[in-house]
Formats: sequence, structure tokens, C-alpha cells
Amino acid sequence: MTRSPPNPELLSVNTATVREKWNLRETIEGCARHRIRGISPWRDKLAQMGAKEAAKAARDNGLTVTGVYGAGMFPDSDRQARQAAIDDTRRAIDDAAVLGAQCLAIVAGGLPKDSKDLPGTREMVRDGIGEVLDHARSAGVPLAIEPLHPMYCAGRGCVSTLAHALDLCDELDRAGSGALGVAVDVYHVWWDPLLKVQIERAGEKRLLAFQICDWLATTRDMLADRGMMGDGVIDLPLIRSWMEHAGYSGFHEAEILSSGNWWRRDPNEVLATCRVRHQTAC
Repeated sequence: MTRSPPNPELLSVNTATVREKWNLRETIEGCARHRIRGISPWRDKLAQMGAKEAAKAARDNGLTVTGVYGAGMFPDSDRQARQAAIDDTRRAIDDAAVLGAQCLAIVAGGLPKDSKDLPGTREMVRDGIGEVLDHARSAGVPLAIEPLHPMYCAGRGCVSTLAHALDLCDELDRAGSGALGVAVDVYHVWWDPLLKVQIERAGEKRLLAFQICDWLATTRDMLADRGMMGDGVIDLPLIRSWMEHAGYSGFHEAEILSSGNWWRRDPNEVLATCRVRHQTAC
């Protein structure tokens, strides 16, 4: 089935896509130069520039901050370390509020060192999100739980499916207030046979972010070998149609971690390619 290309004004770029050669200011200016209207900074780049300065630069260049990334990672065997992760996430919420970000993405975190207690680890994630939710609600920053591919379960993300993320939303935000939802990153969820059903379940209130890239059939690195849209096996137009039918009308955020390919290229080429592929492959 042939689908119409997406609205080009809905393209956003995650700073991870050009992280090796550009700082945040350069990425903001590059997005404006390539007529890309959205940007999502990772917190390491944001810390280098400062939230207030980044907010001003984004406004001056006509950009919408579609998300902030690099918060969460709650599980730890040490109580003080768990509290430190909670406090750090509260600081991330404050920075996201300064930026006027549409959401703060939450990465759950994986098993604590030397632990095999996956149920207990997931309880720590639930409790960590619960601890920061009121702060996020008062700051006007929705939290977007981002399920990660199961290959990350031990180290980075013990929330592996959209269903699990939505179960957490239902438990912690029963009223569906808009303060808690999900980030749908196609790299992590494209394989899930229940993806369409869970996107429909999420609906407009819970669908807070939509990240695009591609899965290379010959992936060589579990973290940094993502494909540019159209170079892999994900049916991006189909997943976009599911998102839209479920009520999502927000940005499409290109997040391409690619140490062997796209990170080595001129970032201007990368952004120009993102614009083209957004229209031809998504």
C-alpha cells in the first residue's frame, strides 16, 4: 500500500544523530539551516551549553524542543545510588521545563551489578518513576517511558515492550492526566507482534514521542549501528500510519547512532539526508 509522505514540518533531529562532530549550538544552527523544525538534545550536550542558553538558541532559530533524553536509570543495589538517580531525573525535569520540551524521555535502567533479580529491578523502575512524577506534573513536563529492545534488558532497559511501559503508565497515572506516557522508538519496538495493538491502546494521551531510524539486517553493534531511514528492514510508513490512526500528530524524531557510518560524515550531509529520507522512506 502506497502512503503519502509525512508533513516535512514534522521532522525533528535528536542530537545523538550528529553527536560526534557537532555540539548543541552547532546542531541547533544546523537544523535551522536545513529547515528542520524540531530538535531533541541529549543531556550531555545540554550540560555543555546550559539549559537557559540552549532554550534561547532554540527560540531564536525557530525550533521546537521535542524532547530531552538521558534521564532515569533508576535500579541500583545501593539505596543512595537509587536516590541519586531520582534526584538527577528531577534536575532533568527542571532543565526540560526551561527548554519548554514536549517531554522528558525516561530510560528504565537494567539489572544492578551482580543481580539476577529482574522482577525486583522492575519494581525499582516503577518506584523511581513514581518518585518523580509529581515533580514532572508540577513542572509541566510529561514523562515518556521509552521501552528498549530486549537485548538491552540486562544493562540499560528492563522495560522491553510498549505493553510493559503502558502497564506502568496505567499503574502510576490511572487518570491518564497526560503527565506520563511513552516514547515509541522504532529501533526498539519494530519487532513486537503486538506493536499495533499497543499503539492503539496508548492513544493520543500516552503517545508522547515517535523516534525514527532503521534496523540494518546485518547489525554489527547493539548500540551504535543504526541505519538511516530506508536503509534497513523496518516498515516505517506502516508504523507511522499506526501512530497517526491512534491520534499521534507530533514530530518524527530522527535518532541515528552510527559510529561506523553516519557519525563519520559531514553533519550537513547527515541532516540533508534525514530530510530526504523522511519524505521518501517514512
